[in-house]
Amino acid sequence: MPTEPTSNQAHTGMAERDTLIPVPVPILRVWAETADTVSLMLDTEPLGAKYGFEPGQFNMLYAFGIGDVPISISGDPNDRGHLMHTVRRVGAVTEALAALETGDTVGLRGPFGTAWPVTEAAGKDVLIIAGGLGLAPIRPVLYRCLSERNRFGRIILVMGAREPDLILYRDEIHTWQSDDRLEVLLTVDRAEPAWTGDIGPVTNLISKIDLRPAHTLAMVCGPELMMRLVVRVLLEHDIELEQISLSMERNMKCAVGLCGHCQFGPDFVCKDGPVFLASRVFQRMTTREI
Repeated sequence: MPTEPTSNQAHTGMAERDTLIPVPVPILRVWAETADTVSLMLDTEPLGAKYGFEPGQFNMLYAFGIGDVPISISGDPNDRGHLMHTVRRVGAVTEALAALETGDTVGLRGPFGTAWPVTEAAGKDVLIIAGGLGLAPIRPVLYRCLSERNRFGRIILVMGAREPDLILYRDEIHTWQSDDRLEVLLTVDRAEPAWTGDIGPVTNLISKIDLRPAHTLAMVCGPELMMRLVVRVLLEHDIELEQISLSMERNMKCAVGLCGHCQFGPDFVCKDGPVFLASRVFQRMTTREI
């Protein structure tokens, strides 16, 4: 059985400096993913040689003079020179971050939080299910698994988006679809007639997969409603809660469990998550007012 994800601050060496103080980091490149979403590629040199992260962790990005927000790390964990974050414009800080250009500077503190159970997935099939922007926090899992391909069974990537124009990393998805090291399934909620792919909720794709329940670990990220539905479908396919990990990103603010904004029952998502075993949080996810 997989173990509960744990913090990787000590592993990455970040405990050696004050993670409450943002480090100015230059932006190497900015590009649009969709009409309201951009990706930022940052230079890790100012963070020191010991900087590293595990798939599933996040950083606090600071737009100087405006504020900071938690943003999942979405790049390759094996690339120690570059650090990628995908940002959707949803408020003042993310608007400011999305408006930055190559050569600008962003404040960074982190990494924080728990990681996806990639180590525990060794020898098993890895089922990655992402909805919308949820592909960004889970993308590093795919990089890690492909870089160590012989350690895993099947790698199955299931993705959903509201419509084709909102699909992230579209060029990369085309590459993944032609890569025989993994299986890729993609659906959208709605589309114009020119769309030739699947239409419908991401849960519809799960029934198309010949799953091996006893040999599968599932990692799920997306809107909470989507994750609840996915967990129910996985349970119907005999994948147990202990085999499912979820990334929760409820209203995180401070990243260290002090402000209380992200409290979720007895847990603080920023400190005890964002990655949790479904066996720990699924009952709370299905309870009103929590």
